[in-house]
Amino acid sequence: MESMVSFVVGKLGELILKEAELLGGVGDNVKLVEKELKRIQCCLKDADSKQRKGDAQAENWLNELREVAYRIEDSIDTFYLQHEDTNQHVDEDNNHARQKICWCFGKLKNVGQKALNVPGLHNLAIELGDILKELEEIFKSKDKYGIEPMKEESVRRESVMMPHRRAAYEDVNETEVVGLDDDKNNVLKLLFSHEETPRRTVISILGPGGLGKTTLAQIVYKRSSTSENHFQYHIMLSVSQNYSLVELLRKMLKSEPKNQDVGDLMTELKSFLNEKIRYLIILDDVWEVDLWDKLQHALPDHNNGSRVVITTRDYKVAISANPNMRPYELHLLNNSKSQDLLLRKALPYQTCPTILRDIADQIAIKCKGLPLALIVVGGILKTKNQTRSAWEKVLRTMDWHSDGKGCMDVLAMSYEEMPYYLKACFLYVASFPEDHEISAKCLIKMWIAEGFIPFEDKKTMEETAEDYLEQLFQRSMVQVLSQHSNGSFKYCRVHDLLREFAIHEAGKENFVTVFPKPEGINHPDRVTRRVSLQSDCNEFKKYISPNTRSLLWFGQRNNPLYNFSMNNNEFKLLRVIEIVGVSETELMGIDRLIHLKYLAFRTCGRLKLPNVCSLGRLKNLQTLDLRRTLVENGPPTDLWTIEALRHVMWDAMVDSPYFGPPSNAVARNLKTLQWISGVETWHENQPPHLNKLLKLGLDNGCINKPKTINWDVVVHLFKTLSDLLSLGIRGWDIPDEIVYPKAVRNFDNLETLYLEGRWSRNVTLEADNFPPYLVKLTLITPLFEQDPMPQLGKLKSLMKLRLEGTVYCRGEEMICSSGFPVLETLHLALYKIKSFTVVEGVMPNLKHLTNSGSTELNMPKNLRQFSKYSYL
Repeated sequence: MESMVSFVVGKLGELILKEAELLGGVGDNVKLVEKELKRIQCCLKDADSKQRKGDAQAENWLNELREVAYRIEDSIDTFYLQHEDTNQHVDEDNNHARQKICWCFGKLKNVGQKALNVPGLHNLAIELGDILKELEEIFKSKDKYGIEPMKEESVRRESVMMPHRRAAYEDVNETEVVGLDDDKNNVLKLLFSHEETPRRTVISILGPGGLGKTTLAQIVYKRSSTSENHFQYHIMLSVSQNYSLVELLRKMLKSEPKNQDVGDLMTELKSFLNEKIRYLIILDDVWEVDLWDKLQHALPDHNNGSRVVITTRDYKVAISANPNMRPYELHLLNNSKSQDLLLRKALPYQTCPTILRDIADQIAIKCKGLPLALIVVGGILKTKNQTRSAWEKVLRTMDWHSDGKGCMDVLAMSYEEMPYYLKACFLYVASFPEDHEISAKCLIKMWIAEGFIPFEDKKTMEETAEDYLEQLFQRSMVQVLSQHSNGSFKYCRVHDLLREFAIHEAGKENFVTVFPKPEGINHPDRVTRRVSLQSDCNEFKKYISPNTRSLLWFGQRNNPLYNFSMNNNEFKLLRVIEIVGVSETELMGIDRLIHLKYLAFRTCGRLKLPNVCSLGRLKNLQTLDLRRTLVENGPPTDLWTIEALRHVMWDAMVDSPYFGPPSNAVARNLKTLQWISGVETWHENQPPHLNKLLKLGLDNGCINKPKTINWDVVVHLFKTLSDLLSLGIRGWDIPDEIVYPKAVRNFDNLETLYLEGRWSRNVTLEADNFPPYLVKLTLITPLFEQDPMPQLGKLKSLMKLRLEGTVYCRGEEMICSSGFPVLETLHLALYKIKSFTVVEGVMPNLKHLTNSGSTELNMPKNLRQFSKYSYL
């Protein structure tokens, strides 16, 4: 409860009250509301603690307070909705709530007391008076319930020093392998026993949640994938409860077959896994008995030692997959290994001081040998001072029971230890389905749209949000799946148990309501603040109220969403719309949602906008994400009048031939813009003012439907983009001054360069013409007169290199004879190159190699561990 009330008080109430002096008579009430909110805020932590211990009176007190806090938010948003000001200037870094309050309070100041006669203002004054009375009653009742205020220092924001994110990310593996050495060796022995057991064998790893099944599977997968030439094909897939057999088969084929028939996909996979291929397939988190019954027909047994590994919590699943082999069961850690794991997480860079060893031992014993609990508590200890009093306090607050609630209790303790600004961010992950790979960038944009991220001096809101996500990772509340080359998080995920806890907590606090309701979690009938639909459901409207702030829907590809209408003010306060995987969508009245800040329809097949749609009315819109979605009627031209707009992602899958801001675009706070093709509308040497742009994608079509682009204007635009970090260009007949990077070499900050398409003539690359700190380079279907590898090898900062398509060069071979000092990832798909050779000593830091083309690889011994069929 502290997170929600503190969020509303701290992010909305405080901003309302900052402008109280502008309100005249109404301002007196606002100041009194401010005083009551601040007094009550000091009592939240004690009330939250009492509630978790089963104090029904404290729970009722918090429920009353929560509803009043939400009422404040609803009153202000509703007032603003009734008095939209289309000329309101929106500054890039202002918080949404501050914009609203300053606007309406400024209006009051301008018109004086007569303004109270304006519809809505008088109602707001009355509402504030009623709220003040309720808050006074709530504060008085705290003594009756035994709720005590905390000291001022206890409610201040925590400041935790975080180590460098790359070091922290790599360190997580050391904590995960504690206590699994014997298990790892035993499972590896089963995997490599092809001579003793040549038949295809299913190995089931069994154990409850949080015991380390996935970690063990990841360890053996990594070991087997780096064992020289043992398995020619290997892949690890997360299955989870709501799996799709079609999706699993498509991932195994590593392709996008047009045919979605299960039988055809199984036949294709069976043909691919021929007798020459010894394969390893790991299916993580299997819940249904019949999965193996369905899948086994696509996995042939060629008596060559192929293996399938299944991890599951269910004994029936484990034994049904292989009745002839006893499931490999994981066990709880002993006291010694428990303490080892705890201390590796709590003190990753030092040995434990002697004065803390006995306390660490007691904490480890209370964790009952459960690795997840040890990791979570270790994350708590890492944020504490290394004193006996600090660690003893953690020990005292651990409330373990023998009825199965132990791990949830430790998760609750970790949640309680968070500062309030992290709690809202963590609970938001309940919005995502089980095992969902969450895009860090999308998550950060949604946090900002929700108002969770404050404006801080000398930092962008995105940078602050990245810090919050890193703190959640440091506290072991999220798992990082992959990182960008600069070390920032790319995709993350939440452990199943942590997700279950987040769903329970978010539902209890009316923060996020998940449908369908997870087993064992009951949502009372009430107004829902945020709705997450995690299955196909065309009756979604019955879950949404006029006060709902967010709608997230994760559907299936064949599910249509028709007539998504906002004409009746049903969704008038929506801030976030995230629709993923819906086949057909029709939007009606979308331009009525003036509070909307984040609008995304990704992988949604066909999206139909009404013929008359003024997105320019959405003055608060920050993000528009329509990737992998075909948009009918084209993009609204008034989109570029939105000054708050920061991120526009468009896949150029539109019926209209051009898309992009005009020369006189008002949207000057843009940071992301891809893929645009409308530069033909720019006046000569007058591109739009985009000097804050960090990521740009240009598209001039394909060979069949080329789009005319004035490249001279593009070059002029490049000269103004000194802060650009990522540049992508795709199309046909791209001139040399664009791709042979004479134009981009002045981009000193450019880290990522993506070039796809045919260039105007054959090009010989020169390393000196590339940006000096280029980290990631992608070249698709270029034409080279000479082998480009000698020059590419001179790029001293290059960590990721991707070469694809038909690449002609003399001799039809590529040779890496020197350079690539920091290259970690190399992806090849070269269909006209017969051989690719790497000389020994080159690419000393290479970790990941894929070769999905027909090119023969000639690698030194230290690099042969990378399989031709590895899917990384």
